[in-house]
Amino acid sequence: MNYNYPHLLKYLEHEGKKKFGPQFRFHQKDFHVLKKLMYYFTANQEKAKEHNIDLKKGIMLSGPVGCGKTTILTLMKLLSDHHKFLFIPSREVSLEFIQDGYEVIHRYTKGIPNAYTKRHIGFDDLGTERTLKYFGNECNVMAEILLSRYDMFVNNGFMTHITTNLSAHELEDYYGNRVRSRLRAMCNLIAFDKDTEDKR
Repeated sequence: MNYNYPHLLKYLEHEGKKKFGPQFRFHQKDFHVLKKLMYYFTANQEKAKEHNIDLKKGIMLSGPVGCGKTTILTLMKLLSDHHKFLFIPSREVSLEFIQDGYEVIHRYTKGIPNAYTKRHIGFDDLGTERTLKYFGNECNVMAEILLSRYDMFVNNGFMTHITTNLSAHELEDYYGNRVRSRLRAMCNLIAFDKDTEDKR
């Protein structure tokens, strides 16, 4: 399909104002990120290939605190009827772990038949959660979930989307080399400039 991307950008900004308040606007400095995301979520194969975006992978949206990652990915969901995904804060997953234990890992991967196992999932603010203990056993919940989500990506094509403030090296320090390697395999990295201002 031929999309009018300037028109789509205006539509998303209009929806942003409705959802987040009249002060919401896109910043021109972020247009390179917005364009790539629009190409991805409209499944524009030509433009995706031009920007080295694999439409079969998920998105890892990286950038400084307050640059608008969560807001923008939330709005991008409006562009795709065929690519719906649950979008949940990583901290919330950790809080579920405190309450429900290891069942939570299966909830977002496999083993428990529920709606989550059949969906693409987005994890917001990866790296803001803590390594937690459940009955004395320490567990890096998100690391375990991401490793299993990789298997689901390979076997079933299920996508995982992520927003994070962490750099690649910080992700490796926090989650280990295995997780970083699998994130690279199952996600397209789209990054805001390091000096992007805090828009809050």
